[in-house]
Amino acid sequence: METNFYGPLLVTRAFVPIIERNGGGHVLNVHSARSWLADETAYGASKAALWSQTNSLRLELQPGGIAVTGLHVAYVDTAMAAGVDAPKADPRDVAVAALDGIEAGAHEVLADDITRWVKSQLSADLEALYGQLKKEHARTDS
Repeated sequence: METNFYGPLLVTRAFVPIIERNGGGHVLNVHSARSWLADETAYGASKAALWSQTNSLRLELQPGGIAVTGLHVAYVDTAMAAGVDAPKADPRDVAVAALDGIEAGAHEVLADDITRWVKSQLSADLEALYGQLKKEHARTDS
């Protein structure tokens, strides 16, 4: 929570007066596909909290001329994800998507196919996202 929730909140709060004095601007919060997809750790919960915070800040800061965009991405091909055996987005593609989204006034940018799929599943039953929740229904003969 300190890194993924309070860090971005405190940095944003520190820069808001400067951005307002400069006539407005933009804040980009980097979320994760884990904003919408839990795992067995607190990481997903911290990213979900950041997503909610971003939505709240967007409403709070808009009157001061500050737009807020949430960038959602799964794994990015960086040193941090070097040990992860999963598809990874090219960092350049993520940066281009983020800047294109900001230029277009997007509230959210979904930077890769994994993230787009996860978000598309949010209105489905939980079993669609969490296969481990599926229960095997025993058949009984009548």
